Amino acid sequence: MKIPLLDGRDFRPDDTTPRTSNNTVGAAIVNQAFAKVNLNGEDPVGKSFDRGKVHYKIVGLARDARYRDMREPITPTAYVPLRYPAPEALGRATFLVRTMSANPLSLAGILRREIGRARPEFRVSNVRTQLEINDAQTVRERLLAILAVFFAGVGLLLAGIGLYGVLDYSVLQRRRELGIRIAVGAPWRNIARLVTVEVFVMVLFGSAAGAGAGLLLEPYLKSLLYQIERSDIEVFVFPALTIASAVLLAALPAVIRAIRTDAAAMLRTE
Repeated sequence: MKIPLLDGRDFRPDDTTPRTSNNTVGAAIVNQAFAKVNLNGEDPVGKSFDRGKVHYKIVGLARDARYRDMREPITPTAYVPLRYPAPEALGRATFLVRTMSANPLSLAGILRREIGRARPEFRVSNVRTQLEINDAQTVRERLLAILAVFFAGVGLLLAGIGLYGVLDYSVLQRRRELGIRIAVGAPWRNIARLVTVEVFVMVLFGSAAGAGAGLLLEPYLKSLLYQIERSDIEVFVFPALTIASAVLLAALPAVIRAIRTDAAAMLRTE
């Protein structure tokens, strides 16, 4: 499961989980939430707790991990070794099998056959990959992501077209000014900056306003997202690069047209 062990030790082959109260003490590994709720946040290693008639000694501390659902809060959890003396005591259980196979489901038939051969009273009823479980629990998030990308793409396309139109019209209206500047020797960098500086400033202020609104609305939007925090750099870097690329593409035709303005022709028209 790749859940880190923070303190203590892992289970050993001689660790047991007794079914009833007797002289045998069961071993358990607890998570951070268990220590916080039941032991006031103290170091749990070496301490004990009772579950019904069974007495457990805590041998390790593991990092918190969600147990049933990806949206549920972290619950206090104790992990115990599976050492039941009788198979009927097991009832229903879920097992996780790690494999290096590119297609984990190809092992389903082997598991059903070998487990039934080793223990006829056991039956494998449902085999799913971890990716299938994750996908099943994130349908809402993936649907919202697809819709958000679609509408964001449409909005970005319309904004780019509008920006292109505004800049191109601006260059058309300022042909005389641009022609005079080129005639007196203004370098192309100055012409490009003159055409785009106001638009870039507006885009910068708009991006800052959007980022600020996103931070303010983060508590309300957090329920629609999974494991997305305001401290994630990718949340800001990727949209910023996308907007910057769209602005550059929209401004490029207008800049090229401004740079290629024929100064002599503009002056002759005056």
